[in-house]
Amino acid sequence: MEDEKLSATPGGAEIQDAGARLGLRTEMVVQELGWDEDVDDTLRIQIEDAIDGDMVDGDYGNVVEAVLLWWRDDDGDLVDGLVDSLTDLVEGGFIWLLTPKVGRPGSVEAADVAEAADVAGLSITITAGVSKDWTATRLVAPKSTGR
Repeated sequence: MEDEKLSATPGGAEIQDAGARLGLRTEMVVQELGWDEDVDDTLRIQIEDAIDGDMVDGDYGNVVEAVLLWWRDDDGDLVDGLVDSLTDLVEGGFIWLLTPKVGRPGSVEAADVAEAADVAGLSITITAGVSKDWTATRLVAPKSTGR
């Protein structure tokens, strides 16, 4: 089951190769939004190892294949954050919303994530623990109908 592949190991140790397990691969352009001092640097390194390069920031100005959005409860309106993360995302791309795990400072209720995703026009495909302190939720936009 995909959920199990993303989970932290039983002792709470961080999983290895998280970037690859998040569906990120070599030369993929990944935009990182919401970085702050509390992010999981080990997870960031694993992601950059998986893409064999640095993540780009919000000023990148070109299309990206994936967005890594770090979000805490006090970061503002999650709907706005999700809509903003769609700005540079290529059709068929995906967003990994990273929120502090339940019980950690800044944690976001799962119901709030689901509601914000729905309002932003996104679908949740999976939610899983990706490190000791962070949960990842994969969000995708519906495919274009080619109007």
